[in-house]
Amino acid sequence: MMNWNSLDLGLLGPAFIAGVLVLATHVVLGIQVLDRGIVFIDLAIAQMASLGVIAADTLGLPEGGIWMQASAVVAALLGAALLTWTERRVPRQQEALIGAAFVLSTCAGIMMVSGNPHGGEHLRDLLVGQILWVGMPQLLGLAAVTGALLIAMRAGWLQRLGRFGFYGAFAVAVTASVQVVGVYLVFASLIFPALGARSHDPSRQYRLALVSGIAGYASGLMLSALFDLPSGAVIVWTLAACALACAGLRLVSTPEGDAHADERRH
Repeated sequence: MMNWNSLDLGLLGPAFIAGVLVLATHVVLGIQVLDRGIVFIDLAIAQMASLGVIAADTLGLPEGGIWMQASAVVAALLGAALLTWTERRVPRQQEALIGAAFVLSTCAGIMMVSGNPHGGEHLRDLLVGQILWVGMPQLLGLAAVTGALLIAMRAGWLQRLGRFGFYGAFAVAVTASVQVVGVYLVFASLIFPALGARSHDPSRQYRLALVSGIAGYASGLMLSALFDLPSGAVIVWTLAACALACAGLRLVSTPEGDAHADERRH
């Protein structure tokens, strides 16, 4: 049963802004991930950042404090450095090593929270996220990181760092977003919009992927509110649906484009 009164802009608005901020960097990185053929890197890096958060929590550091953020960033950057090294030394095994890093980080986190009575809830929050409860401090922090990364990518500063520039940017972007939207939404935001726009002209891919992602977040938040469903899980599905629609636009337009091309040839 739909509850139209649940469409509260005060609740859904900050969550939508957080989603747009995540997409701003993840769409760019997602296109590069597909080009490089290392699809699961975001899961590995996100899980490493989560491991840093779990480690800080296990040590009793304040939740959301500067030291917890530093722990997450350090863990993600160490993972980025490791994956940079493996890509240089054993590039053919890179995807397998990324998967191994994800599994090992996940199991390490499970072992760390095994003695915590609220460990299961903590792990669930890191995986699914709590996007509906994002606050202004989190939004401002995410906006600052997003702006800095976009400037660095636009100015070409990251390219000067070679392989580590890509992995380092990835680590910082994922660390900033995983604590807001969770591991699953980080993966969905990175892969689904980029995948949906991949069949289109390269000059249009970023814009189409961004529009697809924004539509996915907007529709997912609305549906989760209307039907009282978990927001993170619903948004993952709506991101996938919007990406499929974006890819379908290319399939629909291709026959027409081919017909015009045939007319020009004749």
